[in-house]
Amino acid sequence: MWVLFDNGTPKQIEASLAGHQVSRAAQLGWGALENGELIAKAEAEGYEVLLSTDKNIKYQQNLGVRRISLVVLGNQNWPLVRPYLSQIVAAVNSSKPGTYVEVPIPFRRQRKY
Repeated sequence: MWVLFDNGTPKQIEASLAGHQVSRAAQLGWGALENGELIAKAEAEGYEVLLSTDKNIKYQQNLGVRRISLVVLGNQNWPLVRPYLSQIVAAVNSSKPGTYVEVPIPFRRQRKY
């Protein structure tokens, strides 16, 4: 699958997405594109999944007409994201065109008592 990371997505996730072709918006010169433009450009270039940290994207875009799947992380802080890698990989692997999946990631580590 072709996966595009938006600007806020931790690049360390890429190592866990074996078998996928991963690019970052900033590397492609798309870092300044707004969500709608980025999604349209990604679809036009054949990307199948956009991995984002922008939880508002589902309210800003008509996802029903999109071919690309959106996987949105609840946080972009790598130390907090790392324990959720298996859920992120599962969300990417099960992506279907035009779907939206949010991987909830709390803003604080949960203490174990």
